[in-house]
Amino acid sequence: MNLPTFVRRGAGSGKPPSAEIRTAGSYDEHEAESRASQRRADIWLTAGTALMGTYILGPFGLPIFLRGVWLQRRAQQEGLSVRPLIVTLIGYLVILDAFLNSVGWVLDVFASHTLVTRVFFTAWGNFFDAGYWWHYNELWVGGAGAPGEKGWEFAGVLIVFPMRIAAAIAFLQMKRWGHQWLIVTCWFGVVIWVGYIVNMTVYADIRFDGVVLPVFGWWLYDIFYITPFLAIPYLHTVNREIFAD
Repeated sequence: MNLPTFVRRGAGSGKPPSAEIRTAGSYDEHEAESRASQRRADIWLTAGTALMGTYILGPFGLPIFLRGVWLQRRAQQEGLSVRPLIVTLIGYLVILDAFLNSVGWVLDVFASHTLVTRVFFTAWGNFFDAGYWWHYNELWVGGAGAPGEKGWEFAGVLIVFPMRIAAAIAFLQMKRWGHQWLIVTCWFGVVIWVGYIVNMTVYADIRFDGVVLPVFGWWLYDIFYITPFLAIPYLHTVNREIFAD
């Protein structure tokens, strides 16, 4: 009886032909299972991040996101070739940071006269930052009347945050350009963080006067501005060879 061609090829290699077939099959199965596990985790991670990025549905998004982290960690423990957990956390944290900041500023720029926005932002201004109460909707653009606020809003919403989201998505896909551009956009985040703090400090008599939680409240709700400082050390020290062209 003639053996199949792929079996007879392995006859002179010193290994049993069936061993070579099993090795190739095992690798393909491992790769397929790894991709499926990563995709399953990403579905939960993406859904959780999207919900948290809406502010209101954040409490529902957090447990969904944590389930995605658990699924990926379990896949790692099973020996599957999934994305490093630190890459997952940094990538999704950057996306969440960009979405949270974009949602608030987009509403202030483009929907400042809607009833929901006026109620939400004036209440926000009374509680945290009087820059969203002081002469609200009295500028020709509408929205916050605090000096310098509109400049940061347009720079963030139209330039920095879309770049950060695109870079983070490519970073999660283990693309080398995603890693490179995430470094660039995280340094942009540092610029925004420093400039925005200076702007709020210079106009502290406007923004922090007569509010419920002045300085401490501002640090509480703007904690996500710290993401560049968490990501930059890793991005500059990670082995770049793990990212593909």
